[in-house]
Amino acid sequence: MDRNHLAAFQAGPPQTGESGARAQAPGSTEPPAVSIQGVSKTYDTGFQALRSINLTIHRGEIFALLGPNGAGKTTLISIVCGIAMLAEGQVLVNGHDIRRDWRKTRAQVGLVPQELSTDSFETVWRTVSFSRGLFGKPANPAHIEKVLRDLSLWDKRNHQIQTLSGGMKRRVLIAKALAHEPEVLFLDEPTAGVDVELRRDMWTLVRSLREKGVTVILTTHYIEEAEEMADRIGVINGGEIVLVEGKEALMRKLGRKQLTLHLHTPMDRVPETLARHALELSEDGEALVYTLAQDGETADVTALLQDLADAGIRFRDLHTQQSTLEDIFVDLVRDRT
Repeated sequence: MDRNHLAAFQAGPPQTGESGARAQAPGSTEPPAVSIQGVSKTYDTGFQALRSINLTIHRGEIFALLGPNGAGKTTLISIVCGIAMLAEGQVLVNGHDIRRDWRKTRAQVGLVPQELSTDSFETVWRTVSFSRGLFGKPANPAHIEKVLRDLSLWDKRNHQIQTLSGGMKRRVLIAKALAHEPEVLFLDEPTAGVDVELRRDMWTLVRSLREKGVTVILTTHYIEEAEEMADRIGVINGGEIVLVEGKEALMRKLGRKQLTLHLHTPMDRVPETLARHALELSEDGEALVYTLAQDGETADVTALLQDLADAGIRFRDLHTQQSTLEDIFVDLVRDRT
């Protein structure tokens, strides 16, 4: 059993308070899975981890929260899950206030934390089953078996956790978070330092949970996973939400495509006749780099090629490069540092 989790649960709400009106998901009469309004967090040391966070996470979506170390990701998750105190602002889970309705909201939330904290001498079966009972759920061996099989833990069900590898212990944490059938699942850096097989199993499981209507919120350093899995992406930096955007819209809005032309003859500067194209010359003078407009208009490229021909500039090769989500993330964080 996870005594830290048990202590946090049994202690009751970190702070009492009044709840407000239910938030509404866009286009739906149901409240969103998670509604965060005006949440700030300052520790006793004076460090402000969160600054007036406003965030709405819709039911049944996979939401990726990205940010550098110390950005506030884990603090925000800990508040929603009832582990850290909510001192300022309001958080609703499926329309229920996490302070007033703390028992109900915690039963609807599952958390896979970063740290590998499990009872070493307990068996896999017993610790996962206990996690289900911790949230007031009746015994359901069939569900526990399914979770363990989905995570390739069935053969280890009677093993003490201390005998498992690090990757297997990570699987146990995931099983514990799923034992009580949460409607909202938080994955805090769930695949950091794990093997490729577990990572593949994890994302297969996440997709199946989303198909069943479970809302999944993940933080990750593996941005390619967010690019592949997430419906929407939020970026947090310095305790503030930088942006929240649908993944495809984000790639269209902030992504860029570059055309690199490798020249037959190096040049020392870009001719004035090509100034309107805002070309960049490589340091060795052997290539011209053209950044396409966000809509990537073919007419712009055609005009560039015509102007190059008119200027007598020949190139031996060209290639294009599309920015990735990681490129966008790095640019966003750098611009706000």
